[in-house]
Parts: sequence; structure tokens; C-alpha cells
Amino acid sequence: MDIFYYKATDQLGKPIEGNLEASDYQNAVAQLRGLNYFPIQLSNNQSHKKFSKNFPFQLNGLGSKISAKDLVSLTEQLATLVESGITLDKSLSLLVDLTEKPQAKEILTEVHKKVHAGSSFADALAEYPKVFSKLYINMIRAGEAGGTLAPSLTSVASFLDKNEELKANIRSAMIYPAILTSVGGFAILVLFTVVIPRFTKLFDELGAALPLPTKIMLFLSTFITNHWMAIIISFILLVAGFIFYLKQEKGRLHWDGIVLRLPLFGPLAQKIEVSRFSRTMATLLSSGVAILAALNITQAILNNRMIAATMSQLRKGLKEGKGFSKPLQETGIFPPLAIHMMTVGEETGMLDKMLTKVANTYDREIDRSVKQLISLIEPFMILSMALVIGFIVISMLLAIFSINEINF
Repeated sequence: MDIFYYKATDQLGKPIEGNLEASDYQNAVAQLRGLNYFPIQLSNNQSHKKFSKNFPFQLNGLGSKISAKDLVSLTEQLATLVESGITLDKSLSLLVDLTEKPQAKEILTEVHKKVHAGSSFADALAEYPKVFSKLYINMIRAGEAGGTLAPSLTSVASFLDKNEELKANIRSAMIYPAILTSVGGFAILVLFTVVIPRFTKLFDELGAALPLPTKIMLFLSTFITNHWMAIIISFILLVAGFIFYLKQEKGRLHWDGIVLRLPLFGPLAQKIEVSRFSRTMATLLSSGVAILAALNITQAILNNRMIAATMSQLRKGLKEGKGFSKPLQETGIFPPLAIHMMTVGEETGMLDKMLTKVANTYDREIDRSVKQLISLIEPFMILSMALVIGFIVISMLLAIFSINEINF
């Protein structure tokens, strides 16, 4: 008998970990399922200890990551192979041969070995929670149970592709403001640390009575030059404190509530979460995952904890027979348009299809909102940079004019 270390979730989605004794991998999985647990990670403790002994300082996730783009491609290829009638075992074998990336090949090889040994595909994927999300694993599990593995693979590939497309659109939209901020900030820093100090010596030698704007500018320049190390350390501590604050559940919940109330950014964050919620639920429901299980998975992948917290209210409403859209409406978080579309889908028995339409609608809304936000941010940033640089120039000119008043 071997000792197996496991990570799993119970029926409520609560994470559980521990050790169990079993004769082999399949027996360990069967024991977990007998306890009504959903396995996420299962490994032989002896091999784990051996690895830990040889490498006492492990880097979690090292060599076990696959890029989102590669994961989409691999999932699409596997869906095509399975859909063409090739067995899953043979499809995985072919996929291993087709894969060129070493990390992906290593993971797929291990997954293929477990499937070949009799493990379910979902359980084999669950060994790599940092690569395959809970959504991915549960969709595959539902596809295996319902005999619709190929459509499930296609659905999850489409979901991942849409998700990455949304992220790419937001990232590309933020490139220009980021460059503008970096260049402008660097230019201002050079003025305060290199250019202005040279004028400071000149003004001190002449002994001129300097105007107030010039005194403010010289004070800022001197402070930055003399205390640059303290400023950097303070900035690092401030960032570290903010990250620690966000790591706390109460802190993250409070911050996410603030984000939702911000002008411009709040509505955008809300639309992003509505789109993510709708697409995730639609993908899971269309793959045959039970609505409560789908809700647990969706709650875990939402970024805004304030919106994620409302899922408990939705879960309670579903258990009480209130339906899907009414409890969502009572949360006060989801927009009226999304609620109306979900209500129509619920009444017509096409909730998954209507959720997909909601996601597509809000994807377009997000694209428009991001463009509008950038169109407002760009002139604001340019104006801010112009005001700072204009203040510096005017302060210097006022000082130069004051020098002309000195009696030589």
C-alpha cells in the first residue's frame, strides 16, 4: 500500500487536502469519489518526498506551465482528432508527437500515460491544476460522462480563445497610455534630477530673491535628489503594503467595491465580469455541468470579489426555487440588460444560448468602453504632462527675469 497526497474540493467547492492509503492511483481516486470529493491533484507521497529531499527549495510551477495560446491550440487539435473518430488514447499519443514545446510535451506525455493506464481524462488533467483550470477539468469530466468529449473540447477551446482575445484587446489598448506615461515621467525625472540642480547653483551664487513657483520647483528638485533612496524604499513599501492588503479577503473585497464605484473604470470592470460570468456559465451548462456546480466554478474565476460574493445569494435563490435571473436581479450588481436577456433565456429553456449572447453583447460593450476610456485618458495625460513641464518652464523664466532686477 502507498500513501497518496491529494488536493480536492467537496460538494460545496471548499478546498480539502490530506493523505490517504491506497494500493494504486485508481484506488486512491475511487476512495476520494466515495467521499464525494472532486480530485484536483493526486500524487504518490513517496515520490513527492524523494523529490523534496533532492530539491529542498522547490519553485512551484517551474516547468509546468503552458501558455494560454498553446493551450487553445492543443485543445483544438485534440477536439479535431477525437471528433474524427480516433480514440482518446490514440489522439493523445498523436498530440504528443505533434507538440513541439518541451513543457507541453512533458505534461501531455504524463496525461497520456495515466489515460492509457485506465484513468479518466479529467482526473489525469487534474494532476496539473496550474495548467488546466477547474472550468477546463469539469467541462472535460462532463463531456466524458455524457459521451460528448469532442464538443466539450471544442467549447472549452472557444471559451479560452474568447477569453484571451478579450485580454489581448485590453492590453493592446493600454500600450499607448503606458508608453506615454513612461516617456513623460522619465522626461520630468530628468528635469528634476539633472537640469534643475544646475540652475540651483547659479541662483545661489547670484543671491537673487526667487519667485514662489521657482522656490517650490527648487525644493522639489533638491528633495528628490537628496532623498532618492528613501523615495524608492517608500514606494516599494507602499506597493508591498497594497499587495498585502489585496491578499487579505476583507481588503480585496473592500478594494473591489471601490473599483466598481469609480467613474469610467467601475462600469468597465462590471462589464468585464458580466461577460466572464455569462460566457463561463454558458460554456459549462452547454457541456452538461449541473447549474450549482457550474456556479461554484464560475464564482472561483471571477476577478472582482464583490461580484463573486453575490454568487452565494444566487446559489441560495436557486436552492429555494427562485430561478436564475431573479436572484441575480436582487444582487443589484448585474445590469438590467443582462438580467432581461437571462430572464428570456430562462423562460424559453435556452439559458445557455442566451448567456452566450449576453457575453457577446458585453464583449462588444467592453471594446467600445475601452476605446472611449483611452480617448479620454490620452488627452488627460498629455494635459497633465504639459502642465508639469509648463510649470517648470514658467518657474525658470520667472527666476531669469528676477535676475535682471539685481543691481550689479
